[in-house]
Formats: sequence, structure tokens, C-alpha cells
Amino acid sequence: MVMTPALLDRAVQVFAACETAGKMVATAESCTGGLVAAALTAIAGSSSVVDRGFVTYSNAAKTEMLGVPADLISAQGAVSEAVARAMAEGAIAHSHADLAVAITGIAGPGGGSADKPVGLVHFARAVRGGPTLHRAEVFPGDRAEVRLAAALLALDLLLAPPGPNAG
Repeated sequence: MVMTPALLDRAVQVFAACETAGKMVATAESCTGGLVAAALTAIAGSSSVVDRGFVTYSNAAKTEMLGVPADLISAQGAVSEAVARAMAEGAIAHSHADLAVAITGIAGPGGGSADKPVGLVHFARAVRGGPTLHRAEVFPGDRAEVRLAAALLALDLLLAPPGPNAG
């Protein structure tokens, strides 16, 4: 996937906000395959705000790298609020980051169901010592469009102020 101007613009905003606040970021990505981390690290000097990125495409990776309980994935499915929250909190627990964003979804073209359609993406943003925010969206479009929309929203969540859980 080619880095779009919109994605780079949003990454620059996250970089500037984190640099100003002295905050480090981690990403835990499934359906975006590291796109958020790639956007952030495309910025010169990004090592001052990016601690690490976890690409946890498989369920085993979610469990092994982030500590997401396998029974949670079995019970809720990898594309769920509970797993997104566990991924974001696991990224905080397994890094030196102050905030983390997690993305898990169905980018398509296959893999969807009536309950979990293609384009469904769950997000979570965790803050060390603070609340974890959740959001779910169903994005229209093909695989590339879903992945790009998810990466943009994930960057937006990194810019959101800490606060009560949403959605």
C-alpha cells in the first residue's frame, strides 16, 4: 500500500502532539499490517515518539506478543471489542509507551459474516495508567480502502484526549 498524503499528514499531527507532550507510542495492528507504524516512522526523528509496533496478524501472535488470552479470542473472536482492548492494553504492558492503539478487523474481500461484515474494524486506544477507549466502525470499499480508513482512524484515536470509554 502506498503512503497517502492524508495518512502522512495525520501521522505528522500525532508525531507533533506526542513530541510536545513527551509521550511515546506503540501500535498493535492486525488488519492494517503495520500501516500505522509505517506512517509514523516515515517521519524523520520518529524514534523520539515511536517505541515499537506489533504486527499481530494471527491469533497466536496476539497471544504470544501482546498477552491476549487465547480463550478470549475463542470466545469473542479476534475481531471484537474485547480483543481490541486486550491488544491495546497488551501493547502498553509489553512496551515503554505511554499510549497505544490497536486495530483488528476484516479488510476483505472475504472473511466476513452476517454478524461481522467485511469492513468491520475494532479499535482501542490505551493510556498507561488511564482508561482504554474503544470504537468500532464498518468501512465501505475494497481491502486497500478499508485498511487506509482504519489507519487514519487509529491515528485520530492517538490524538483523542484521555477520557471515558466510548462505544
